[in-house]
Amino acid sequence: MPPETPTPEAEASPHYHGHRARLRGRFLAGGGEALPDYELLELILFGAVPRGDMKPLAKKLLAKFGSFAAVVTADAAQIMDVDGAGEAVAVALKSVDAAARRLARQQVESRPILGSWAALVDYCRVVMAHESIEQFRLLFLDRRNHLIADEMHQRGTVDHTAVYPREIVKRALELGAISVILVHNHPSGDPAPSKADITLTREIQKATSAVGITVHDHLVIGLHGEVSFKALGLM
Repeated sequence: MPPETPTPEAEASPHYHGHRARLRGRFLAGGGEALPDYELLELILFGAVPRGDMKPLAKKLLAKFGSFAAVVTADAAQIMDVDGAGEAVAVALKSVDAAARRLARQQVESRPILGSWAALVDYCRVVMAHESIEQFRLLFLDRRNHLIADEMHQRGTVDHTAVYPREIVKRALELGAISVILVHNHPSGDPAPSKADITLTREIQKATSAVGITVHDHLVIGLHGEVSFKALGLM
């Protein structure tokens, strides 16, 4: 029996015809773990671009930024610099980043910080690990060790942030905080504390202890891990 001759409609169908439905089905059946990074990006891009093959753009984004996490945490302007990635694509990707941050923060807010340390570290990694500029954050706690406020104290350069112990004390008193956790990131990726980090931490401890405020820890977040001053015996 001779092979069936393709219909004009079939010949006109693009090579990715049906791919979106198949990919959605695989996701629903196996979850995100069943998909490689580029396919998970494709799923996100489907919502931004109603038609077309999103695989080339997904792979282009991964090639530029290096990882799924780096793609969604990149600045919107950087994303839109990629050929084929307009405003809709940037909004779709940044909404994933915003959702991850909100979820991680709510995990921290819902229980005492010192009793959910892993959730705190996860939150700090989500918020800071992929930042290209050094930032210094302050987590202010009440008597029950619940989070009162999470504030960025300073944002600096790629390797330095100016931090002022007196301003930390002033803000803690304004909020009625009993204790504080210091957090900053190392854009280099290496979380090992520098001599300047150690000196600054001691200055902050001295300033806060004078008014009865405790510094529980100082976390340094890097792309390749995190370091706790307390765990290292530095405070």
